Amino acid sequence: MKKNIVILGTQWGDEGKGKIVDYLSQYSSYVVRYQGGNNAGHTLVVDGKKIVLHLIPSGVLHPNVIGVISNGVVISLIDLVKEIKMLKDYNFFINNRLYISNASSLILPFHIKIDLLREKKLGLNAIGTTGRGIGPAYEDKIARRSIRVGDLKNKKNLSNKLKKIVSYYNDQLVSIYKSSPFDYQVILADLLQIKSIIYDMIKDTTLLLHQAIKNKKTIIFEGAQGSLLDIDHGTYPYVTSSNSTIGGVITGTGIGSKNLDYILGVTKAYSTRVGNGPFPTEVFNDIDCYFSTIGKEFGSTTGRKRRTGWLDGVALRYSVELNSLSALCITKLDVLDNLKEIKICIAYQDVFTSEIYSNFSFCILEHVKPIYKTFPGWMKKTSGIRNIKDLPNPAYCYIKYIEKIAGIPVHMISTSPDRNDIIMIKHPFLKF
Repeated sequence: MKKNIVILGTQWGDEGKGKIVDYLSQYSSYVVRYQGGNNAGHTLVVDGKKIVLHLIPSGVLHPNVIGVISNGVVISLIDLVKEIKMLKDYNFFINNRLYISNASSLILPFHIKIDLLREKKLGLNAIGTTGRGIGPAYEDKIARRSIRVGDLKNKKNLSNKLKKIVSYYNDQLVSIYKSSPFDYQVILADLLQIKSIIYDMIKDTTLLLHQAIKNKKTIIFEGAQGSLLDIDHGTYPYVTSSNSTIGGVITGTGIGSKNLDYILGVTKAYSTRVGNGPFPTEVFNDIDCYFSTIGKEFGSTTGRKRRTGWLDGVALRYSVELNSLSALCITKLDVLDNLKEIKICIAYQDVFTSEIYSNFSFCILEHVKPIYKTFPGWMKKTSGIRNIKDLPNPAYCYIKYIEKIAGIPVHMISTSPDRNDIIMIKHPFLKF
């Protein structure tokens, strides 16, 4: 029986979700982005070519897949058009294969400027945003002043709404930040120009997806960021501005939970995070250099170096419970190939009271240190392996322990950046 599946990250993002979505998309009809904006970057390697997508669902690299950007996403139209052109340059054509929700909120130039100015003003207390205007765009959505994609279809209404919101931001830019104001007519002209490119893509995507479900089409719901960056359940305030956990699928698409058949959590074989905030298993010096170099741990959106650390089993269990995960996909296993020993955090210890915590709570992370279980490294190449039987025994034991600490099975293992280097233990779209 075919499934509608969710693919989301269990850590602080950058788990390698894009490759997994791309790989499984060959078995699906639709791939849907349901939250976030162009602050996410999904990197794919196809025929030796590195392709980075920020807004367009990863599955569109397969010619029979329809991509949907749903209502939970905030959209920079300028960046969206750039991605469409980039795909065309790579000979990936998405005519009649990409639809955009009429209810998606727009990211506009003043959102980006205010985002950057705020971070600068905060200085050492900055959140560490990507500076793409994501937070301010979501603020406007919650404050009910957002300009949405559907507004592009009515020039008069668009002009009136834009004039008001530009005035709102100009007051802040001039009086608080001593910065130059925006001319709403310039922004309006740019929007009207872009409208002609995307006009036919604008749809009621909730209606579109419900019809697809009625027609028994298979759907992948593609998450951005990771569970520990969720605005409600992540390491607040060092989080993103949307729900990157399972609830974001429902609110971000209008599809009810009964239609979600399988939830795959993507977990890097170690941990990384970008930006500020607590990170109990963070490492430094030689190990950090190793992860950064071998794992190429630099942000695909910003180019910033990622902070690195050992796999956090406490946080992983939290993500499993939070998202009702069906199974895990482990990525970047091959990065660990040359390490003599490998660690997994199995609990936290309070540095002041020595109390042991086996459960994750973001309110304690600032003052805990990890308690590790150490494993022998395998010191053999796993890159490119596609059969579980070919894994070195220590690598197999490492995977089995991840299953034990997470409480759910591992169904997939990625062993290189190449789209086909996957160990498939149990296929999400095939009968179990």
